[in-house]
Amino acid sequence: MIRMNQAAAELIAELRAKKLTVSFAESCTGGLLSATISAFAGVSDLFLGSVVSYAYQAKVDLLGVSWDTLKAEGAVSQQVAEQMARGARERLKSDWSVAITGVAGPTGGSADKPVGTVWFAVCGPKFDQTEKKHFSGDRGQVQRQSAEFAMQMLQKAVKAAST
Repeated sequence: MIRMNQAAAELIAELRAKKLTVSFAESCTGGLLSATISAFAGVSDLFLGSVVSYAYQAKVDLLGVSWDTLKAEGAVSQQVAEQMARGARERLKSDWSVAITGVAGPTGGSADKPVGTVWFAVCGPKFDQTEKKHFSGDRGQVQRQSAEFAMQMLQKAVKAAST
């Protein structure tokens, strides 16, 4: 937890220094990223909100994810992560957004998408990036690793975009 809090503090400092706002779209982490960021006092100046969209219908209704994409690719896919991040950014009107969708386990995995498979997407001004990771451990460990990685990915993107 200490590493995750450090990653959150660094992300908050980076966003605050640049006067940028952020929003999240979370699936397999169930709001852990949002809870980690919102545990820091005074983040309402940069954290606009989050959508925790576990169900397909929530992804469609709240984030604008395409039913066709969900049916063709499944929720744990690059395309869905991208659409989740764009949807969060557009709907919450933030400068940046990050999305997380994956299989936290202990069940739900497949040969193509084993437990621990997680897709991430970061969306910002003239910026879109996705990355797939495979984490190990129990459900909580996969969720924590995913939230920490999302923070680090977003912080790197914000730094790179402003240089």
